[in-house]
Amino acid sequence: MAKKVLVIDDQLFILRVIENKLKSGGLEVITAVDGVEGLKKAFEEKPDLIITDIMMPNLDGFGVYQELQKNPQTKKIPIIFLTAMGEEREELKELGPVAVITKPFSPRQMLNTVNSMLNLPLN
Repeated sequence: MAKKVLVIDDQLFILRVIENKLKSGGLEVITAVDGVEGLKKAFEEKPDLIITDIMMPNLDGFGVYQELQKNPQTKKIPIIFLTAMGEEREELKELGPVAVITKPFSPRQMLNTVNSMLNLPLN
């Protein structure tokens, strides 16, 4: 059974690039265009991993992370934060089971980071 990844980003182009790359790597992908929709899907779908942009309308990536941490069913889901601001990298790593990818990113790098966090073979 394929691992399930939830991708949350308000930029549709980035959302589609990530979705296509992860699907080509054999993963099941669920998408959301903001943090509110992403949280709803996280609670419904129980993904194996979540990729979230930080800067989004309605609810940002930090808010998504904080809400996930409040729920025993979602608090252990690994998170990959997408950021355009490299200076946040160290601060984000202190949160726990997270990885940080700075935009712009390589789709191959994204897939390898996801596979590494899910303990799958790297491409």
